[in-house]
Amino acid sequence: MTTEPLLSVENLHTTFTTDAGTLTAVDGISFEIEEGETMCLVGESGSGKTVASESITRLVQSPPGEVQGTVEFRGRDIGEMDDTELREIRGGDVAHIFQNPQDALNHCYTVGWQIVEAVQSHEPNTGREAARERAVELLTEVGIANAAARLDDYPHEFSGGQKQRVMIAMALVTNPELLIADEPTTALDVTVQAQILKLLDRLQDEYGMGILFVTHDLGVVAQIADSVVVMYAGKVMERGSVLDIFEQPSHPYTRALIECLPGGERSIDGIPGTLPDPVDPPEGCRFAPRCEHAVPECRTDDHPEESPVSGDHLAACIYYKPGYDATVIHGPETDAQANATGGVTND
Repeated sequence: MTTEPLLSVENLHTTFTTDAGTLTAVDGISFEIEEGETMCLVGESGSGKTVASESITRLVQSPPGEVQGTVEFRGRDIGEMDDTELREIRGGDVAHIFQNPQDALNHCYTVGWQIVEAVQSHEPNTGREAARERAVELLTEVGIANAAARLDDYPHEFSGGQKQRVMIAMALVTNPELLIADEPTTALDVTVQAQILKLLDRLQDEYGMGILFVTHDLGVVAQIADSVVVMYAGKVMERGSVLDIFEQPSHPYTRALIECLPGGERSIDGIPGTLPDPVDPPEGCRFAPRCEHAVPECRTDDHPEESPVSGDHLAACIYYKPGYDATVIHGPETDAQANATGGVTND
């Protein structure tokens, strides 16, 4: 017997109308998140990760943006919801932690006022004193010392790490089932980053949340992920468990990202080239212009479909199709891969 996923995203497209033409930020991605799972959406800045995460709950402003595809939360199609239902989902069952707490918090109001407003907007029958008590509980839960005294402080009186903790507290107001965290540790130093990741891990255990974690930092992915989806130029390049991705990265882009980690072959120079123009993307594989393994077929027709590497480990690369030698990318084939692909690496 199968159970439906917590979140199911199918063939998601997000475009923007610009003076230069139609900009395609997300181009047909699909993924699922199970209850209690942490899935990381990974890629360079500009890959479409943030737009994808905001498209899930239709936060993309229209116009100029347009979101197409199917997004289901516990089997309910978010795209078919009216404004009232969407408001219940946003910040209710599905909560967002946005990229920069410095900008996400309103500096004209105290932290306590903002959390109280969040509580009362979702629980209109809650009185102000009860909402303040809830705010103190939440700030204490996320590790703000002396929370009752800090409630009437303004955001500028908090450090960067404390602001991020406040944002997490606001996200927890409704005990969400899914937390979408967009680069929540990017602006933090390494020590504070580790504290925030440890906090999210503890809160996930306590609340039983699924987490969609958006990041470009593979070091963070290695610490927290159950599963990983690698994005590039609006497309999915590779997907699999965190062990699949780190033990056998199978798309040239994924391998290049891992080689950019400290001590890696690309840790100083990075990946040569730049992301393609989202208004006029290249034919074929989006990564082909930067790929050292690209062959002429990579630059024609459509972007390659995802093909099995082993089990649920998939890569959108021509080398995993019959007639091509995938060991060029990932090295000698394992027994598990041979079983998954029928032992076919070349004709």
